[in-house]
Amino acid sequence: VQMLAIAPNKESECRDTIKKICDSFATSPIAREVAEVAATGKNVEEHYFLQPMEGVSRTGYRSSWWTQFYYVLWRSWLTVLKDPMLVKVRLLQTAMVATLIGAIYFGQQLDQDGVMNINGALFLFLTNMTFQNVFAVINVFSADVPVFLREKRSRLFRVDTYFLGKTIAEMPLFIAVPFVFTSITYPMIGLKSGYVHYLIALSVVTLVANVATSFGYLISCASSSISMALSVGPPVIIPFLI
Repeated sequence: VQMLAIAPNKESECRDTIKKICDSFATSPIAREVAEVAATGKNVEEHYFLQPMEGVSRTGYRSSWWTQFYYVLWRSWLTVLKDPMLVKVRLLQTAMVATLIGAIYFGQQLDQDGVMNINGALFLFLTNMTFQNVFAVINVFSADVPVFLREKRSRLFRVDTYFLGKTIAEMPLFIAVPFVFTSITYPMIGLKSGYVHYLIALSVVTLVANVATSFGYLISCASSSISMALSVGPPVIIPFLI
């Protein structure tokens, strides 16, 4: 691709290079073979393009379900590791918001005012976990759709292996964010003490975060572009919060 691309400010040089490559191919044995296949009336694409390998999978894919899942998971995990700053920023952002909410609702007592304040704090738990996680993933599939469609047409990956691999690779972050958020706000607000109560709250917040993530994936898949996904997201989410 790099050899055949037209680079800015080097148009004439690039076109000369491309012409040389095309001329070299035109006189090559493969070009003569392609011409002979076309002359016999056979389908050139069927003859030369990658076809499903016999004996590997009866479904027409080039590899088994587990092989597809392993490679999508590995690739998605590498994508996460390539951007450690994004992980640090998300965790720092979560800690800052949690500290702010904890400071505003610090040390609530179980009287009439305290119960109302705790209701408000719990609603902020939901809104923060929902919007933060929806907008963290809402652009993921919109950006990846062209690559995914090309790979699916080539019978490289199924839809389920692609989705599961991508989701599981990002799951540690979507478990770490609720953990950081709940661990800071829970004791600061003065919610019910005890490990069991804390773990119940943590599990509910984690489920909310992961449901919001899945909802963000849904909006991303259903939208034709990132701008449309960002526009559609909030109006669809708010009725569920209410």
